[in-house]
Amino acid sequence: MFTTNSRYYPLPTLTYTRADGSQVSYASRRFLPSGDEFDLLFEHRVVAGERLDNITAQYLDDPEQFWRVCDANEAMSPFDLTATAGNRVRITLPQGIAGATVATALRT
Repeated sequence: MFTTNSRYYPLPTLTYTRADGSQVSYASRRFLPSGDEFDLLFEHRVVAGERLDNITAQYLDDPEQFWRVCDANEAMSPFDLTATAGNRVRITLPQGIAGATVATALRT
């Protein structure tokens, strides 16, 4: 139902049966993980007008992985992370990938 790089890929697919007997498939609910489950690579200071997909492309070489950065920063919306210039955004290893902190340098 979803590509392997989607945040919804590992979720089970469920089926709802309507009153008329027709069925609708959907992904089960996804809960936002705790930010402390991620090992820090970098911190990025947001500048005015930045978008999270561009930040993600810069650090992770994939703008569609913005959701990983949202998860690591416990943000439901990517816009919350870039709304205020000066905010610090954590760029991390993927959830579940163990590793020592590689860097804590602030990159702009």
